[in-house]
Amino acid sequence: MRLYLTGFMGSGKTHWGKIWAGKAGMSFYDLDELIEQKHHQTVAEIFEKKGEDFFRKAEAEMLRESSMKDNCIIACGGGTPCFDDNLKWMNEHGCTVYLKATPLQLLENVMQETEKRPLLKKLNSAELLFFIEKKLQEREVFYSGAGIQLDVDNLTKDTIDNIIAHANK
Repeated sequence: MRLYLTGFMGSGKTHWGKIWAGKAGMSFYDLDELIEQKHHQTVAEIFEKKGEDFFRKAEAEMLRESSMKDNCIIACGGGTPCFDDNLKWMNEHGCTVYLKATPLQLLENVMQETEKRPLLKKLNSAELLFFIEKKLQEREVFYSGAGIQLDVDNLTKDTIDNIIAHANK
């Protein structure tokens, strides 16, 4: 079993992925961390020095390498499903789970981490909210293609049981 967590940055993919993997006895991987390890740079550095196109290619390659992993949860970057037919590929190689959050929920979560997030570094809270609303609207068509959609308000440690039951159907 391979679960791919998707959703906008700040939706809790890494947070819940670690919790759920621990409860279910699965391995946990963060796609951005795997890219950073392979390229010996942070995502922010890759964006800054090599550009978004390079990052998206590296992301697609790392995602496809994830097919070598089993019994795991993989937290994907917010843009992962939106490029290179990644969502289609994830749906064919595992179960996709969209963690759905409102723009205000996302704003609250990302405000503390703008330095780690290359697309947000120079925005104030009003600009950030506008950016989130715009990007979320653009990406919703991809996110909604996930096999499971969950509202972040309803997530608990035990949500993994329902995800696994659905994935095993």
